[in-house]
Amino acid sequence: MSNLIAPEDILIGPRPEDLARCVHCGFCLQACPTYLVLGLENDSPRGRIQLARALVEDRIEVTPSVALHFDLCLACRACETACPSGVPYGRIIEGARALVQQSSKRPFSWRMRSLGLRVMFARPWRLRLAFGFLRLYQSTPLAGLMRRLLPRRLAQMEQMLPRLPRRVFAPRGVTQPSSEPRTTVAMLNGCVMPIAYPQTNEATVRVLARNGCRVLVPSEQGCCGALHLHNGDPEAARQLARRNIDVFLGSGADAIIVNSAGCGSTMKEYGELFAGDPAYAEKAQRLSAMVKDVAEFLVALPFEVPKARVEARVTYQDSCHLAHAQRIREAPRQLLRSIDGVEIVEMATPDRCCGSAGIYNMTQTGMSRRILDDKMKDVLSTGCDVIATANPGCMLQLELGCRLNHEDDTEVLHVVELLDQAYAAER
Repeated sequence: MSNLIAPEDILIGPRPEDLARCVHCGFCLQACPTYLVLGLENDSPRGRIQLARALVEDRIEVTPSVALHFDLCLACRACETACPSGVPYGRIIEGARALVQQSSKRPFSWRMRSLGLRVMFARPWRLRLAFGFLRLYQSTPLAGLMRRLLPRRLAQMEQMLPRLPRRVFAPRGVTQPSSEPRTTVAMLNGCVMPIAYPQTNEATVRVLARNGCRVLVPSEQGCCGALHLHNGDPEAARQLARRNIDVFLGSGADAIIVNSAGCGSTMKEYGELFAGDPAYAEKAQRLSAMVKDVAEFLVALPFEVPKARVEARVTYQDSCHLAHAQRIREAPRQLLRSIDGVEIVEMATPDRCCGSAGIYNMTQTGMSRRILDDKMKDVLSTGCDVIATANPGCMLQLELGCRLNHEDDTEVLHVVELLDQAYAAER
């Protein structure tokens, strides 16, 4: 029986023509974080492509070892930037993981991960409830005791938990600008951002309104499906995406603004996700064309340069799914450069993954930490007092890096928060 996936999944599976585009040149090797750490061919993009080809052609079967090589991939897509042949590696790795998930021989951990993602992200209230218990746990002396008693592996995972604020971001319907609206936009609320970083969503709304946007935050929206798609569950991703497509297309907005790079890259690829779906193919393409990262949108608008001065020495971490998947590098830096008093100090490798990669820091904690250690050496060499980035997963990971390195005075902020601070300083 062939491993070629069903017609409705063909655009997110390993297509033969995608696999054939790899000419084995090796340009991807030095761009791949896991290859740089392990030095193993099967843990490089080139090696994983060959494993995917062997799976599709029934030359190998799914085994724990094969699954691990795919699982160790961060899906950062830095290899796509390095590749001279234009290999769509992101699509290949998602398809390979879908093959593993469809196999009866898939590891038990993969089954539980898929189930967990389906349960927790199907309804926003479930995630809010889970984070509510986490918030309660962090506010009691039990947290400190648990850190001392837990086994090393669990203690590492506990250490990664975000330090949650007391409030969450609640969609407020419509925010009007102070003058005649230039345009109407709808903002993706996200799953992690409103719980872990409500201030980032609030800053995004304020900055958009300051720049003449009428801002809608539809309360009916939900998870974009990015985590499900990246973890080999395209059908769960479609179920979630259909809801958002209907909600956002029905909002009457001119653009959909996203401040989470991973969500934005997935939503921009909804057209591919639904290419075989007669009911949603055209709608998905329309929605994908409307999706804009907040920095991308503001620069094109164009945005109002803040008049106040904000003193900060900033290094910018390129979120992988902004730099490599969406190919947006300059827009966030342009926002930062517009702020008087902000000194940008570039890292040696600002577009190297920090090791967050969705839930990778929980499923592959050891590798994630090794990659984070390298990233923090790069960060600390800049002498920055602010790390700016564009994705909540990166923010969580970099905050962990600061805690591990006792850099308590180093702030991790979304780019839009710095712009919001500059606008606020004018008052």
